[in-house]
Amino acid sequence: MDHSGHGGMDHGDGGMDHGGGMGGKCSMNMLWNTQIVDTCVVFPQWHIRSNTDFVVSFLVIVAIGVFYEWLRGFQRTADVQIARSLDQAKGKGRVVRGRSSPSPDPEDTSLLTGRRLSKLTLLSPPARVTRAALYGATVFLSFFLMLVFMTYNAYLILAVVLGAGIGHYVFGGYMDVDSVLSGGSKDAKGMACH
Repeated sequence: MDHSGHGGMDHGDGGMDHGGGMGGKCSMNMLWNTQIVDTCVVFPQWHIRSNTDFVVSFLVIVAIGVFYEWLRGFQRTADVQIARSLDQAKGKGRVVRGRSSPSPDPEDTSLLTGRRLSKLTLLSPPARVTRAALYGATVFLSFFLMLVFMTYNAYLILAVVLGAGIGHYVFGGYMDVDSVLSGGSKDAKGMACH
């Protein structure tokens, strides 16, 4: 049976032919590699055909990693702004933190952890849309960077890690010490799928 017409597979080297007559094939490696030319990044249209293309792609991936870290910080900032507006709408106008908070009501305390249970507040549709859009964008970028990682290309993996590290350094310069010490910090989550 002849399978040569299925999906552009080149059974000789395991690569996919997406070149469309422009020379070179997208190489699909499933092992650690350092290939530069003919590497495709996520899409067949993002086909690296030269060393210059590779340098540009490397820098774009670093920038995406930095943007991902900025977006995570922006998402946390948006949550804080939404929470403050809800708090002010209730007329409280105060933030209770850490050990200075009043002793918890026994009915509001978890039996397993001893921590105070939070009371949920229904968000307005605009706040929900904002949070959903930011969450969706963060999940999209994290999966996109995962797919870049799955090229198994050492240089592109380095670009993802550099972008995450640079982004965290630039946008992660503040820490809620009380939250970290009490074990309630969401900032500990790294570049995960979501």
